[in-house]
Amino acid sequence: MSRATIITEKMVFGGDCIAKIDGKTVFVPYAVPGETLDVEIEKDFRDYSVAKILSVEKPSPHRTVPVCPLYGICGGCSMQHIDSAYQEKLRADILRDAFLREGVDVPEIKVISASPFGYRCRFQFHDGGLMKRGSNEVIDVDHCPIATDEINRWLSSTPREKRPSGRVHVFGSDRIVSPSNDGVVVARERERNSGMEMPVRGKGKKQKKIKPRFEGTSASEENKCTVNLLGHEITFDVQGFFQSNLDVLEKAIPVATGGLSGGNALDLYSGCGTFAVFLSDRFSNVTLVEHNRDALVYAETNLQGKKHESYGLSGETWASYHAEGILKRNGPFDAAVVDPPRSGIEKAACKWLSSSGIPHIRSVSCDTATHARDAKFLTRAGYRLSELYLLDFYPQTCHIESLALFDRQEPL
Repeated sequence: MSRATIITEKMVFGGDCIAKIDGKTVFVPYAVPGETLDVEIEKDFRDYSVAKILSVEKPSPHRTVPVCPLYGICGGCSMQHIDSAYQEKLRADILRDAFLREGVDVPEIKVISASPFGYRCRFQFHDGGLMKRGSNEVIDVDHCPIATDEINRWLSSTPREKRPSGRVHVFGSDRIVSPSNDGVVVARERERNSGMEMPVRGKGKKQKKIKPRFEGTSASEENKCTVNLLGHEITFDVQGFFQSNLDVLEKAIPVATGGLSGGNALDLYSGCGTFAVFLSDRFSNVTLVEHNRDALVYAETNLQGKKHESYGLSGETWASYHAEGILKRNGPFDAAVVDPPRSGIEKAACKWLSSSGIPHIRSVSCDTATHARDAKFLTRAGYRLSELYLLDFYPQTCHIESLALFDRQEPL
């Protein structure tokens, strides 16, 4: 393949830097903006190419030596070669660019962060190891610099041959309240049941047999974990979704829910009810909407004793068929927290939110492109993006999460 000397430009979503060779865009992994590199083209397509670094001729002052011997081999980290402070700036720049491309005016981005190492409390291991980058091969690991002390103690004290086979979910944190297994819960992935009994509170309180149609948690005592976050106990299934950086989560919760109060709050895409738990301290009633009905089992536990309603529906179905009835019965929502999956707010739900007149909407996202897209619709409908935060949950990686605060500019 051809070789060239290039000067890298900005970093783009995914963590690669871009450069130009004869006017053609080249993506370069493990680069830093502003570097002079000797590269070799590995993949050549009609509109772009992908190159690997042969040598760094003029390094960036922000280039550093990775601390992990598996860096570049393991499929996890992709930014350990950049100092942590500059990583934050690069992720914030990518977030800003995404919003600007959608025509959204962006305020100064604030960063919510914590330690750049020793933060990750949630892992998936495959046959006792981690996946090699770009491969199905499993590599041995007995220590990970971004893992919590609890995860690393489990890795160092449990040889690979004694770890569970298959895909295994491990959660380790000093915030675990139960079970008391040295701060670690290990759950081997299992086959889903064809159906399960679960109480789902909504219009009625009947027990329903629901076929689990969605990925995520399922009611299992052996996989159940309870953590203490800011004085509140929150229970979830380690096989389902829960944040992997509890230090940043504890800093983000007061921003997402702070300054809000009133009669009714909406937690759209609520998961196990993490935000709803804190909203219930500030509102008389909280409505939870979550398509993963299994997760609502845990939300019911977490909001026990608090006035709330839970709907095991997609945001689109809830907005299309249930939202107006709830408004007639309970009155308007005074605030909403929205935390959709990577695909963003569903079209019908976004349309409903945009026309709802809810005074304050706090939007959390794990995808910059869909967050910016949804922000475009909200701002066009009369909402102002008053604050935008980079939630730096995953230092040493290119993964970006964000929190946007929207305020209604004028009443409907």
